Amino acid sequence: MVLEHSIDGDVSLAFAWKFRTDIANWSDPPATFALDGAFTDDSQGSTMMPGQPPAIWWIRDVHAERSFAIEIPLDRATLRFEWCFDIVTGGTQLTQRILLSGANATAYRQQVETGFGPTLIDGMRRIAADMVAAERAAKNLG
Repeated sequence: MVLEHSIDGDVSLAFAWKFRTDIANWSDPPATFALDGAFTDDSQGSTMMPGQPPAIWWIRDVHAERSFAIEIPLDRATLRFEWCFDIVTGGTQLTQRILLSGANATAYRQQVETGFGPTLIDGMRRIAADMVAAERAAKNLG
């Protein structure tokens, strides 16, 4: 199963990369995020939701200013969020692919489709808007 959406943001590639790989910029209330160490291959992070145990994830396949992935291990399945960054006229295109794979993927399919599918486009729009606002603010301070 794959869900995918791309959006263009009027920000430089370097800024888009720096913004998205700083988990302090990850905003998805009521979830909060933590990262153990630097944003590099095999670093471990966690997502905390009220009343639930933390969801542990791993950073994978980091290619500076090009792409990275977040993998969440499930019972005999993997949920993977791939982020790609491409230069386009006027800024940077962000693409997020959500992939569910593994022998037990069908057990999670409906949860992933209903949990991420309806919010993917609006979430990507919000991230792009937050990036644009942050880059403008940084330029005004500099």
